[in-house]
Amino acid sequence: MTPEELVRAEARPAPVPLVPEVVLPVVADVMALWERTEERAGAPQQPPFWGSPWAGGQALARTVLDEPALVRGRRVVDVACGSGLVAVAAALAGAAHVRALDLDPLAVAAARWSADLNGVDLDVRAVDVLEGPAGAVPAALAGADVVLVGDLFYERATAERVLPLLQLLAGRGAAVLVGDPGRAHLPVAALEEVARHEVPVVGGLEDRAVRSSAVLRLRSAEQAAPALRAPALRPRARR
Repeated sequence: MTPEELVRAEARPAPVPLVPEVVLPVVADVMALWERTEERAGAPQQPPFWGSPWAGGQALARTVLDEPALVRGRRVVDVACGSGLVAVAAALAGAAHVRALDLDPLAVAAARWSADLNGVDLDVRAVDVLEGPAGAVPAALAGADVVLVGDLFYERATAERVLPLLQLLAGRGAAVLVGDPGRAHLPVAALEEVARHEVPVVGGLEDRAVRSSAVLRLRSAEQAAPALRAPALRPRARR
């Protein structure tokens, strides 16, 4: 079964709770799907993170749609895109070009389906942005004006490698925005909160029905390139 066939067999299009303007392929029970894919493969498999819109991604997508000046007319990259929620939001908000990156072929298939479902153009690629040498910007991220990262700081090893890359991109002029519901390895000292949303949780992924999730801006993005930094955000009321 190809990635496209598996995604279409396991997921169903559904509006995103906090971002109903966007329809995504959603899996009813992500953990059950993970168990089934490992059984079929007979070996450990990547968790199907693409199967549900995570809280941090929902908050970030909501902010992008509420504040389209963040991305309008700019080159945007969605890192670890999952099923493409944030990338779709950026395209709907008027970004000049949106690239969606994920290392999971199933996520790539899901993001391409999401683009079709929402009638937007996305440049979706299977890329591990942490694969290259330290201190180098991967080709898929080169030239980005805005880098969007939804819910990626859930694991120490990943967080410790992602932050230097984001700081490098900020130093080259990119505005970096992160959506996060307070994961354990969020580098709080490097970020400033610019918006917050109360996000309904779907897919059986969390220990509660609603997660308070922040949108944060990497501080060094403002310091390194004020001409390209994101416009000031107005703090929004909790949803």
